[in-house]
Amino acid sequence: MSHGRGWPLSMPNTTHVGEDVARNIEIKARLADRDRLEACLAGMAADGPYEIRQKDTFLVCSNGRLKVRDFGDGHGELIGYRRDDVAGLRASCYRRTPTSDPAGLVATLADALGIRGVVNKTRTLYLLGRTRVHVDRVAGLGDFVELEVVLAANAHLSTGRDEARRLMQTLAIDASALVEGAYIDLITAVPCR
Repeated sequence: MSHGRGWPLSMPNTTHVGEDVARNIEIKARLADRDRLEACLAGMAADGPYEIRQKDTFLVCSNGRLKVRDFGDGHGELIGYRRDDVAGLRASCYRRTPTSDPAGLVATLADALGIRGVVNKTRTLYLLGRTRVHVDRVAGLGDFVELEVVLAANAHLSTGRDEARRLMQTLAIDASALVEGAYIDLITAVPCR
């Protein structure tokens, strides 16, 4: 079943969402001890760390979230995604489209849709099998960790959830640190000073 622009309304285990829509299971959590986590990841990661600067411009969007990611080197990507805003394991489906003109794309989309806000972050990426671990320093918010267990088209959501749970235990990510929503939600909720 889909809603609007071809997005699946839900992602049960038996749903095939198409080759152009990727899926993952993810969590986001506040980090109390970044150094401890990165030391642990350094001993576990098959690849990384890679430091990536990202400027995400979120557009006004009534169907999920839409953002232009600018890597600051002349390239970026348009990313549309949907997921439940819960603190915990959550399924996400997304589409990414590369661009060689992120600033121009932002200008065009801003004229048509409006800008919701901007998130600036420095991301350190570690790869643990099919899981991407992001250690993020977000301007105005602080340090966070994200786990993204990338799912194959025919994979059951439960396998991704199980893997994410195991990694949360291994990395000592406490459930009380889990965050709902996206960084843009946290930024727009921060009162102006």
